[in-house]
Amino acid sequence: MGPHCGEILARKSDFELHVRIHTGKKLFICPQCDKHFLYKRKLEEHIRIHTGERPHTCLQCGTSFIHKSTLKDHMRVHTAEHPYICVEYGMSFTRGSSLNVHMRTHTGERPCTCLECGKSFSYKYSFKIHMSIHSEERPYTCPQCGKSFSHKHSLDVHRIVHSGKRMYICLQCGKSYELKGCLRRHRKVHSGESSYLSSA
Repeated sequence: MGPHCGEILARKSDFELHVRIHTGKKLFICPQCDKHFLYKRKLEEHIRIHTGERPHTCLQCGTSFIHKSTLKDHMRVHTAEHPYICVEYGMSFTRGSSLNVHMRTHTGERPCTCLECGKSFSYKYSFKIHMSIHSEERPYTCPQCGKSFSHKHSLDVHRIVHSGKRMYICLQCGKSYELKGCLRRHRKVHSGESSYLSSA
């Protein structure tokens, strides 16, 4: 029986592993970076980061992964399965972690803070884009108009404008937009937050 929670365990080895959950004692140590792990299998998975081993391979496209769970998430790309759904916008995601990040749109949570200027961001990639502002380096240039960007993602978003693709669709009225920010602004018309009427 577990001394902390009263859980009954049949084998001594199970008991010893279970006790570590309560004590936080991590016996398995990575020889390369000294990171500690509670379970041996977690250490074995971690070591693959250093060795580059990716034993879990997608049979459809050949992409390989360190973790079996990541392969399982990846397979949804091929099956078009999106089981994690935002109840507010109806957007769906292949991974629960992606939905959690998306929910910051609704909660206003901004966990990434710039130490240079104090500005906070909901998303890690937005934070990275912002940090390049402080460096003033703009290595990504649009081949169509010559505009330069500090981050590849910014260039990719910008190129959508040239393509004419309208990937963001309002579920209420069917209007479509090139940029997510434009759709977000448009939705305020439906919610009553804005009297702005979109011409798109």
